[in-house]
Parts: sequence; structure tokens; C-alpha cells
Amino acid sequence: MTVIDISPSVMQFLLAFIVVAPLLGAAAALLPAPPGLKGKNPDQAVLRHGVTVTGAVLIAAIVLAVGFDHDHPATMQATTDISWIPALDVRIHLGIDGISLPLLVLTALLTFLCALYSYFKLPAGPSPKAFVALVLVLESGTLATFAVLDLLLFFLAFEMVLIPMYFLIARWGGDQRQAAAWKFILYTLLGSVVMLLGLLLIGLKSGTFDMVALATDNGRGLTTSVQVIAVLAIGLGLAVKTPMWPLHSWLPDAHTAAPTVGSVLLAGVLLKMGTYGFVRILLPVAPDGMRTFAPYLAAFAVVGIVYGSLACLALARTGAKGDLKRLIAYSSVGHMGFVLLGIATMTPTGVNGALFANIAHGLITGLLFFLVGAIKDRYGTADLDTLAGATGAALYGRAPRLGALLAFAAVASLGLPGLAGFWGEMLTLFGAYSPAEGLSRPAFRTFMAIGAFGTLLTAAYMLIVVRRVCMGEHALHSRLSPDEPASRPADDPVPSAAGVRTATTPQLADIQTYEAAAWTPLAALTVLAGLWPAVLLGLTDPAVQKLLAGGKS
Repeated sequence: MTVIDISPSVMQFLLAFIVVAPLLGAAAALLPAPPGLKGKNPDQAVLRHGVTVTGAVLIAAIVLAVGFDHDHPATMQATTDISWIPALDVRIHLGIDGISLPLLVLTALLTFLCALYSYFKLPAGPSPKAFVALVLVLESGTLATFAVLDLLLFFLAFEMVLIPMYFLIARWGGDQRQAAAWKFILYTLLGSVVMLLGLLLIGLKSGTFDMVALATDNGRGLTTSVQVIAVLAIGLGLAVKTPMWPLHSWLPDAHTAAPTVGSVLLAGVLLKMGTYGFVRILLPVAPDGMRTFAPYLAAFAVVGIVYGSLACLALARTGAKGDLKRLIAYSSVGHMGFVLLGIATMTPTGVNGALFANIAHGLITGLLFFLVGAIKDRYGTADLDTLAGATGAALYGRAPRLGALLAFAAVASLGLPGLAGFWGEMLTLFGAYSPAEGLSRPAFRTFMAIGAFGTLLTAAYMLIVVRRVCMGEHALHSRLSPDEPASRPADDPVPSAAGVRTATTPQLADIQTYEAAAWTPLAALTVLAGLWPAVLLGLTDPAVQKLLAGGKS
């Protein structure tokens, strides 16, 4: 069933346009603007160019999704297959199925919302031209990662995003941005070198780099030892990008230093590239190798879930001087742990849960980083003790709509039933209860129990954040303690004797129109995916079943 019947040639064009248009837009952003398009403010003109290009890509992605044959989501659609380097049998092979389509649309949506947000709130830094060009190159690389069906093209697209993200952090970031940017690039480049060796091993031993042919062969052309080496090499590269504990240490620094839109794209899009590689390449191409490493992958995943939650609890406690952006970054380590656990089960239930959790994390954590960036802009800091120490009922009293949306995003992140975060976690835990044949049930049920404990820890730190940031400190500092300092910041309102906000309490700017435009789609989709999960699962499940069955529907 297709919502609108679109010819295959138009579908091919749309997919190619989605991948190439951001690159052309990036080149155009660096060129001098035509006289008629300069406007009164050249900086605003180039930012408007970014909104236009990302908007066109989003429209093309939506049309592609509308024209997608939902009755056959396991079939590669909108395919293009052109010989590129005949000597190596490298082909420009593009296509989408039910696994890649949601990630493609999510990437187009988040990049457009970031461009829209930046039009009104450009981060401090060098030329807006360079900023727009880097965001567009980043978008092109990410979209290509989800659309290409050749191993070497996948690697090129995978690497294409590193340089723009490095510069976004290093040039437009906050404190410690240079160190964070270098840490990001070194970790990911080292992982990528190892991954390339694994991809070359698969291509040379099997005689093809075509991902569809390799998935259909289901590893039959590769010996078990080759599969084990390939999974170890490729898995390390993908695990760094995911990031999997203990290869995660670049992530908190990168998020803390990155500008708001950099954090949104890093969490919402770039982290998905690693887990997508596990599903698209390792599960179907090297199943025996994956079966060997699955228990270890699951063990690292659940350690990451608990570790990320404990790190968040440590940052959230009073007096820890925890940074709210850093806390959300550590929460990503835990959430991506659920994705890895689902993949490690090697079952349709677990892998569907992993893909659902991927999309849910992109929506919810993208929204959280938008909100934290807005709070930091208003308060001038993301320090939790400072935010929680604000009187007048903190955010609820000073910017109630902003506080309510932060509370919504937090409860969505902790997996509240009825919102998107719930289904991914539940399905991955169900998958761990009954893993694939050949995997230890007692071990995976232990992992399931640890993961379930991690959901409780997630709820604990998220509720602490809501209480402190939205409501203020314990009892909302209803009375000044005897040892409270006499001097207070000029904009820090003094509570009345009754402990309630007085009429003279300075208000923070509540949600602005441009912020509402950028954030509302993420909140709405979080609710939609939570209430109607079949929309997403109906796409992914047939494709996952086919992938795990070796190309047989």
C-alpha cells in the first residue's frame, strides 16, 4: 500500500536528491550570494539558505515516505545501482527499506529544525556561512549512511560526518571546546581505521561489497573465523560511534562543549549511525561472528545502562556542580545501551526494539538538548546547583511553559508508558528474555534483569532533575536558612516570608515562537510513537525478519 502512487524513477530521483542536495547547498552557502538574494543582512540570508535547503530535503524525505510501498517494507525501494570503481567493484548503490526509512526522515527533520532554530539563535562563533555549510555537509553524510548499500560507500559516508562535527564543536562550542573536539575526532577516527579493515576483509573474502548480496548470502560465503575477525573489527568502530561503554568517554565532553544544535544532531542522528551499522551489516553478513560476540555485547550494554544512570545520579545530587548538558549526555550512554542489548539478542523482537529505541532517543534527547540549550541561554549556565537554587519555584514559577516541556521530555526519557521511550526499552527487554538460538538464556535473562534495574535508576535521576530544575531546591527554599549568604545575584528573586514567589520576582522569557516551531514536532512525534507504535513497527518488523532470515521474507 502506498499513500500516493509515485513512479520508481521519481522515487530514485527523490532518494538521490536527499543525499546530494545538502552537499550542493553547502557549496552554494560558501559562494557569494547573488545580488538579488543578499538582502539587508548577508548573515541572515545565508541562514535562510540553510533553512531552505534543509526544508527542501525534509519535504523530499516526506514525499519519499508517502510514496514508499508499506505493504513490502522488506523490499529495497527507490534503488539506484551504478558502477563507480569497476576495478574494485564499488558501486553507487542506493536504496531504502523499512529499517532505513525512519532514520532518513528523522535525520531530515532534526536537521531542518536545527537550521530553523539557528536562524533565530545562531551560536556565537565565526562566519555563519561556514556554520551553514558544515551543518549541510553533516546532513548529507548522515543521510548517505542510511541510504547507501555498498560497504565502501558506507564507510565514506560514515567518515564524512566527522570533520563537520569536529569544527562545529571546536569553533562554535563553549568551554573546553578544543579539547572536546580533539577527543571526539581521535576516538572516532581510530575506531574507523579498525572498521575499514573489517569491511575490506568482508569484501575481499566474499568477492563483493554489495550489502544486499552479502545480506542475502547471510555469511555462507565467509568462514566462521573470518566472521569473528570482521565482527570484532567493524564492531569496535561502530561501538565507538554508538557509543558503547567503555568507549564512551568522548561523548560527555563533546556534548558539554558543543553548541545546542551540535548536541541535538550528535545525539539525535550521529549516534544512530553506529547501531544502524550493527543491524544493516553485522547481523545479516556475519551471523556466526555476531553469535560469538553477542553475550559480550549484551554485557557491555547493560553495564553502560547502569553506569550511565549512576553517573547521572552523581551529577544530579545537590552540591555536585553537575552540568545539565553533561547529565543528558550520560543518559544517552544508558539509552544506547538498551539499543545494543536489543541487537545482541539477535531476535526480531529485540532488534525491532533497538530500532524503535533509536528513533525514540533521537526525538526525546533531541528535544532535551534543545531545552537545556534554551535554559542555558536564559540563565547563562547549565550548572544544576545554580538552576535549582533559583527561587520562585524555579522554572515552573519563572517560565512555566518551558518548565512543563522539560518535565514532559524528562518523563518521556525515563520510559513512561504512552510515550515513545517506553516501547523500545520494553521490546529490548522482552528480546533478552528469549534470545536467539545458540545464546545462553540464563545469561540474557540476567542481562534483562540488570537492564530493568537500569530503568528504575533512569526514573530516579530524571525525577530528581525535574524536581530540582523545575520546582527548585527541597521545599523550594521556602525560608532562608540562617547560613544563607546575605548577598544574592541581582536577578535572583528573594522569597517572601511565606516562601512563595512575590509579584516582583523577575520572569524568564518563556517559550518563544521560533522555539515552539522547532520543538513542537519532536514533542508531537514522541506522543504519536508512544500511542501508535504500529506505525514504526509495521515498517521495521518485516525488514528485520527478512534480514535475520538471510534475505528470505
